[in-house]
Amino acid sequence: MERVVERGNMRRAYRRVLRNQGSAGVDGLSVEGLGDWLKMHWPSVKQALLEGRYVPQAVRRADIPKPQGGVRTLGVPSVVDRLIQQALHQVLQPILEPTFSASSYGFRPGKSALDAVRQAQAYVQGVGIGWSISIWRSSSIESTMMC
Repeated sequence: MERVVERGNMRRAYRRVLRNQGSAGVDGLSVEGLGDWLKMHWPSVKQALLEGRYVPQAVRRADIPKPQGGVRTLGVPSVVDRLIQQALHQVLQPILEPTFSASSYGFRPGKSALDAVRQAQAYVQGVGIGWSISIWRSSSIESTMMC
């Protein structure tokens, strides 16, 4: 956790959160107000993180209309929690990324859904399909992974 709360890592996380913008969480704190908030509260947040006592805030629910009708419900974390998540990501991603399967495409740097489709096509056209898994996601989008 020391690496997560290290000053340089937190500054990079802060700049990333500012660049990404986003709306306030349940506490109403905006990205614009984060700097002033941190000047007052960061020492206690840092200490709670280092002692394993930090508890993230509740996530604000936001309904976003879909183009085809209906809504998609998003969870919006507080700006402070986004900062901490970003700081954790910056430390953990370089450590964990090399351990992931080359066949894993979800939420990976430099990989996309299109890459996964192309790889599946290569399997089908090249060596054939040994098996496939069909997954029904809650967003009503069906996807199939072929191996």
